[in-house]
Amino acid sequence: MKLIVGLGNPGSAYEKTRHNAGFLAVDRLHRRHAPAETPRARFDALCVEANIRSIRCLLLKPITYMNLSGRSVAQALGFFKLNPVSDLLVLVDDVALPAGAIRLRATGGAGGHNGLADIQRALGTPDYPRLRIGVDACPPMMKLEDHVLGRFTPEQLALLEPALDKAADAAEIFAAEGLTPAMNRFNTKDGPASVSPPSSPPQPRPAPQHTPPSVAKSDER
Repeated sequence: MKLIVGLGNPGSAYEKTRHNAGFLAVDRLHRRHAPAETPRARFDALCVEANIRSIRCLLLKPITYMNLSGRSVAQALGFFKLNPVSDLLVLVDDVALPAGAIRLRATGGAGGHNGLADIQRALGTPDYPRLRIGVDACPPMMKLEDHVLGRFTPEQLALLEPALDKAADAAEIFAAEGLTPAMNRFNTKDGPASVSPPSSPPQPRPAPQHTPPSVAKSDER
């Protein structure tokens, strides 16, 4: 089994906000692979089981609010006895990437993102794969919290839609083939138009020496 987690905040007030990009990507996987399934409340989250390329997956959206996401993730990992290094993928918004871009990483710091920080705290390690979805940098003179809790502009939504498709495609490759094949196919400048393997697989880009900060504080309840 693979655990695919989208980070966000529950409730209609946060729908389609930048901080809920992870929720939106998991919703896309839900529609693709288990459209008839109703999410169940489990592990302090809304969960849907789906078969992705013959791999059993749990799609999970914590309903703890962003700052307590780790509690939900740790419960699900423990129940199914999964390894976070190989069996977990976290889909998350990132202000260090432009809208329309995605990036996969095997590990890394929280970079100020409260959801990632709480997952690292709950698991006791930063070593778990994450798929970062760009939401654009915070404009000058705006608080970062206001930026990430704000809704996407129409221009950003036009870029976000294909990025969510790419994020779902990458999660499918992760589930079926593992993180390295997903990174090789999607950590390009624009990412592939589909998940069909290219005739000559691209080589992975070297990791930067210094990863820029990711998303900052969310709301706290």
